[in-house]
Amino acid sequence: MKAQPGTAASARVMAVPDGTALTGRVVALLAGLSAISVLSTNIILPAFPEIGRQLGVSSRELGLTLSSFFITFALAQLVVGPLADRFGRKRLVLGGLTLFVVGTLVAGLASSLDILIAGRVIQALGVCAAAVLARAIARDLFEGETLARALSLTMIATATAPGFSPLLGSLLTTALGWRAIFVLVGIAAIVIAFFYARGLGETLPPERRVMQSVRQVMGAYGRLLGDGRFILPAVAVSLLMSGLFASFGAAPAILMTGMGLSSLQAGLYFAATVFVVFAAGLVAPRLGRRFGSRRVASVGLATAVLAGGLLLIGPSDPGLAWYSLSMVTFLWGMGLANPLGTAITMGPFGNEAGLASALLGFLTMGAAAITTWLVSVLEFAPVTTLGATQTVVCLIGLGVFVLANRQAASANGQG
Repeated sequence: MKAQPGTAASARVMAVPDGTALTGRVVALLAGLSAISVLSTNIILPAFPEIGRQLGVSSRELGLTLSSFFITFALAQLVVGPLADRFGRKRLVLGGLTLFVVGTLVAGLASSLDILIAGRVIQALGVCAAAVLARAIARDLFEGETLARALSLTMIATATAPGFSPLLGSLLTTALGWRAIFVLVGIAAIVIAFFYARGLGETLPPERRVMQSVRQVMGAYGRLLGDGRFILPAVAVSLLMSGLFASFGAAPAILMTGMGLSSLQAGLYFAATVFVVFAAGLVAPRLGRRFGSRRVASVGLATAVLAGGLLLIGPSDPGLAWYSLSMVTFLWGMGLANPLGTAITMGPFGNEAGLASALLGFLTMGAAAITTWLVSVLEFAPVTTLGATQTVVCLIGLGVFVLANRQAASANGQG
């Protein structure tokens, strides 16, 4: 069923031709695989008005292109994970990116909302493999502090996708029309696939693969759900990230409708916030080494709670400065907690990295689907809704993570 533990070290050496050193090339490939899904979602947001005019639908109806993507993405991960543990990473990554390009073509040529949604669903089915397996590949190659550093550096690079993609989408829509967005995204997927195949390739050799039936896969998921080492930090990370997606969902109403920013100005605003995530991602592994990953991740979650609270105690129609203070605070906390929390979640499950990554992705996207839906349907001021959502989910996440830390401390004490 599972590879013998004694083969793990040698398998990691075999996985990459030049060893398992954390190089810029490895980080770039992991970031590309992880970022393409976020890029394909955020880049189309500034184009919604033009898409709506051409297809004869409202912006609210176009929201179905987001929810359908998230739901498909979340569910498909549960299949991709075990398939990747059984057949290896390379075939799933390349096959997924190929399917993503097909979906991009369908969406780019869409003449109706139904066809556009179909294209987005196909995109999600394909790109989920890249996003899920980016974490699994990192776990194949690294462990401990090196894994945390790999995930931190990947997060830094990946942060450019939600930060700069709205700006890029706005520029493309203005200059060439909204269909040019899908052309760019398709080319990006092809480039990532090429360099992945040439530069990294398979990281899970046959002797480490896990052959499981459907019943065994369901049982494995059940064991992960019942294992506090996984489910507690996984829930905490998922809730934290759902707060980030909620901010994306609420941002157009807050920045453009409420404050009167243009799509280009909103894109520039998001681009500026990327540097907060850059800084947090750089210091997170260093702080983790000095003070302990669990302690630093807890501080990050508490910081995210504070950010939501700032929106709640402030005015319902805040100026850009107050909103930015909350956004910067949240991004700093997220930048500390997300990579360290993900490393803590994935660390003990090297032999089931695909399954663990898939379930973590499912929980994250599932939580994100709920919070983005809440901020779009609740009839309160957008800032109030976002502040309440971030405060609640991050406070629950902090409590769950504290419980995870206590269980880990108890287990270490018994050991």
